Amino acid sequence: MHQDGPSDASVIRPKLNTSRGIALSCGLATMLGDVDPYWMTLAAIDEAVRNAVCVGADPSRIAILDNFCWAKCDKPKNLGSLVRAAEACYDGALAYRTPFVSGKDSLNNQFTRDDGSIIEIPPTLLISAVGIVDDVAECVTMDAKRPGNVLLQVGLTTPHLGGSHYHAACGLASSGDIPRVDLNTAPHTLATLAELITRALVRSAHDCSEGGMLVAAAEMAFAGRLGLDLDTAGVPRGGVELSTTAACFAETPTRVLLEVHPDKIDAVARTLREAGVPFGQIGTFTDTQRLTLRTPDAGLIADLAVEDLWTAWRTPLNW
Repeated sequence: MHQDGPSDASVIRPKLNTSRGIALSCGLATMLGDVDPYWMTLAAIDEAVRNAVCVGADPSRIAILDNFCWAKCDKPKNLGSLVRAAEACYDGALAYRTPFVSGKDSLNNQFTRDDGSIIEIPPTLLISAVGIVDDVAECVTMDAKRPGNVLLQVGLTTPHLGGSHYHAACGLASSGDIPRVDLNTAPHTLATLAELITRALVRSAHDCSEGGMLVAAAEMAFAGRLGLDLDTAGVPRGGVELSTTAACFAETPTRVLLEVHPDKIDAVARTLREAGVPFGQIGTFTDTQRLTLRTPDAGLIADLAVEDLWTAWRTPLNW
């Protein structure tokens, strides 16, 4: 509504005599590259495709592009990490049925100082996605729309916090315990999400990635200037024990937050169950202008003004 939230993708209409459009999105998971560029690459592909689907793109008509930024590959370690990323590009393109149509390779991203020491860029792969939107008027945005609507999380959260922004923000040592894309289930999950959007069962959708569920949920709330009551009891976890920290901040791939009107909940739940896609109700939007967070064990653990969350997000960008 205020057009000041972090959209998942842009949508353009190149030909004004048609309602068809093109969704443009990106995916980037650089910190996972410190552990294994293979999983970094798959996470980037998953995020790029997921972002395009969130705004209404058809997942069966998405193409992707690569942008490799690597240090010189005359070192075996650098060349090996590049090969790992290339293998993931192959596996990911086949699994999501998203062809690589172009790209850019920059394989000399390093600097030699006067003393002869070398500063190398970490292995970095940006994935861009281009998808067809059949009707731009039916696109979904990420801002919360109405008090009383329910917030669902689609996709499992796992306990893995390695390579997360939570670890980086808290100054914790890098961990090899990273989340991994499941190529057997991820494309099906995103296809099911696209079906929900096509059937107009979703009021808003938001990619759950950097910062985890709590960050994504807060972004939806402040973008719509609505309050939100959250409860981690509803976070889908597949029977695995999940700490409050992981429920809030894990960056497990292939997860999306959906705002759904109460009248549509049964249809959404039925579709997800029949498709075998895990989901859970994690909150309800309110008119309180506050975000609250509860856990099964501790009860209420956070009560924050939505305006303060928006200010914290906006301040670094407020030039």
